[in-house]
Amino acid sequence: MSKRTIEIYDTTLRDGSQAIDVAFSADDKGRIAHKLDELGVHFIEGGWPGSNPKDIEFFKVMKDHPLTHAKVVAFGSTRKAALRVQNDPNLQALLKADTEVITIFGKSWVLHVSTALGISRAKNLELISDSIAYLRSYDKEVIYDAEHFFDGFKSDPDYALKTLESATKAGAMRLVLCDTNGAAMPWEIREIVTKVSKETKTPIGIHAHNDGEMAVANSLMAVRSGATQVQGTINGIGERCGNANLCSIVPNLKLKMGRECLSSEQLQKLRGVSLFVCEIANLTPDKRQPYVGEAAFTHKGGVHIHAVEKHPTTYEHVMPEAVGNCRKILISDSAGRSAILAKAKDFNLSLSKASPQLDALLRELKDREHQGFQFDGAEGSFELLMRKAIGPAGESFELLGFRVIVEKRDARQGTVSEATIMVRVGDRVEHCVADGNGPVHALDNALRKSLELFYPELCGVQLRDYKVRVLTGAKGTASKVRVLIVSGDHEREWNTVGVSGNIIDASWQALADSIELCLLREHTSKSNSLPKRSPKRGHAKSRSGTRTV
Repeated sequence: MSKRTIEIYDTTLRDGSQAIDVAFSADDKGRIAHKLDELGVHFIEGGWPGSNPKDIEFFKVMKDHPLTHAKVVAFGSTRKAALRVQNDPNLQALLKADTEVITIFGKSWVLHVSTALGISRAKNLELISDSIAYLRSYDKEVIYDAEHFFDGFKSDPDYALKTLESATKAGAMRLVLCDTNGAAMPWEIREIVTKVSKETKTPIGIHAHNDGEMAVANSLMAVRSGATQVQGTINGIGERCGNANLCSIVPNLKLKMGRECLSSEQLQKLRGVSLFVCEIANLTPDKRQPYVGEAAFTHKGGVHIHAVEKHPTTYEHVMPEAVGNCRKILISDSAGRSAILAKAKDFNLSLSKASPQLDALLRELKDREHQGFQFDGAEGSFELLMRKAIGPAGESFELLGFRVIVEKRDARQGTVSEATIMVRVGDRVEHCVADGNGPVHALDNALRKSLELFYPELCGVQLRDYKVRVLTGAKGTASKVRVLIVSGDHEREWNTVGVSGNIIDASWQALADSIELCLLREHTSKSNSLPKRSPKRGHAKSRSGTRTV
């Protein structure tokens, strides 16, 4: 088997932009293109300049911001049957894009020739040949995408091969076999790509869609059968069920099949590029995505954790660092001492197998999860639990009480939420009132308002996400709920959890943990105990040690 380099052809900016909920601006495309260039892909398909002004703008922008590694590719179709190549607007737009490489697609399946185009088989071969030859006359590298090739080959193999022959004679530099409907199985890919490889000396590529959940497998099988170019998208985004996922294909090629595609240093950027594309596309990253997902190297079971701490290959098929990911140990009631020791190491806390707190922490963990707490999604709360258990750690504040009012004053207007809270910090008491968009927001505002006088660092902390899950629905609206809160400052994020039959009480637990953890981290880094602060000067004096704001 040849070990020549496998070309990585990225079509995130064209095929990926056709995914549901995805809409890239020309600026978005430019930013992604440069990230893909840093990753080391060989070709970046920028769009279809004959279809919309945005893609035309992208190709103009790229002229002023050239790439250092990848070749930008313009994409389009063969000429229309009723037009000569010189008069076809699509081909003219491809030339105006002024790229070194152009990819055009044509029909390989007789169903599409007769039904979609409504022309003869001979005419279709003429369209393919004329279009490629015309672009080659302008000294362009032409990649030919044989649309629906596998369906076409299964229907009429002789005609499907004739379409490739026409493209080859006209000067196509690559013949890309497309599983456009995503219907092919890996064994079909192997058989057909093997046959095509024997029929042509022109390099073959594979372009697979994921309608049968086979796009990655089909792409890898095509490489084993002779393909030297793989087309796909970052995170597998694309029309319908998506395209072949380069975030899985590339590491499989490099790490499992020993095929050169990206360098080891470039491969380490893979997770970063995956997250970047999600961010630009405004998509939530798939935690469970192989290689680059947050959960890809995450361990929760006690047996797994104990083993992976001894030797990672016991439960990891590759080293996470190879693709820019990292190992993560989760805390849950499935965890054992190894998991808690691993988390203590992550939190820079002093804990060993001989520490008396270890068994107590394990019992506390299992008891709380039995109550409904979930620490694998709220490590901030578990870190706080550990810090308090290991100590020494003073309380940054003490809750003396709170009240939350939700009022609707007019049927035509929304509700008004107001929270009153009383906390003690050292020998001082703060009594604050604040409103908010809802009861939890009001309570959050009131708590911060009362504490920022003592702890100004809280001014930079924000509540970034808030989720509620009903744990048992049998009691209807009286059911126990779990609240997960994401807080963050300019440096990091942390998750905290609360559980109660009362949503406000559960929210308070998560809010209090969030603030307490932030302050404990801050002051532990400066000293071993929390200082007792007095309010800043310039505020009204309190009565009997209590301030009302």
